[in-house]
Amino acid sequence: MVKLIHTLADHGDDVNCCAFSFSLLATCSLDKTIRLYSLRDFTELPHSPLKFHTYAVHCCCFSPSGHILASCSTDGTTVLWNTENGQMLAVMEQPSGSPVRVCQFSPDSTCLASGAADGTVVLWNAQSYKLYRCGSVKDGSLAACAFSPNGSFFVTGSSCGDLTVWDDKMRCLHSEKAHDLGITCCDFSSQPVSDGEQGLQFFRLASCGQDCQVKIWIVSFTHILDGYSYEKEAMENWISKKKRTSPMTNLVLPSAVLTPNRTLKMAINRWLETHQK
Repeated sequence: MVKLIHTLADHGDDVNCCAFSFSLLATCSLDKTIRLYSLRDFTELPHSPLKFHTYAVHCCCFSPSGHILASCSTDGTTVLWNTENGQMLAVMEQPSGSPVRVCQFSPDSTCLASGAADGTVVLWNAQSYKLYRCGSVKDGSLAACAFSPNGSFFVTGSSCGDLTVWDDKMRCLHSEKAHDLGITCCDFSSQPVSDGEQGLQFFRLASCGQDCQVKIWIVSFTHILDGYSYEKEAMENWISKKKRTSPMTNLVLPSAVLTPNRTLKMAINRWLETHQK
């Protein structure tokens, strides 16, 4: 059953995004504002609307605790707000100055990702408000971003349909053409999928595109035993740049010879055979 319980009509232009915390609803709009509502009765908070952005606000998201709200805009900024009093905590300018289309907190609230129209993606330290890492996709603007539930990697989706997986150091682990047209949204399932025999974990990822398709992916960049598993292409690229240290531990690699993780591959194949029609 679906039943309408309330309608909010306070924005003066198109509403681009909405986000829930445990107690609040946030909305943002082309009218340059962010509005906050109580979930008890959907009344607008006294310190709402939040005003700073000089152009349209494209995305808003709460930190996992709900105490901080992030908003990003065509004006090239990502702003952090205190949700209890509406105080502006920080203004973080995209290094390229490009319009920021999407923002997302990491599960532990330590980082905030912001993706821009020129394809740049930035990881910000959510405590110091300083730039931590920066990267970019090959083509298109960024329209979607999601962290894995454990926060060890995140994905971005572009207007060209490319899906890119990054680790928490902003190294590209994998990238491919996922949709014929632009990706509009992507998100991880909240719980990992386990392979019963080996105890390995995978994550389900859904991507939505302007090609009218929703695709479900298995992402398997998983820490196992006392080492790490990587995409073959990513490690070959790492080694081709004369790097001889581990991407995760920064310790010197004993060898540049890659060893296939057949156990992980078999576990993925078993899971796919079991769950694919």
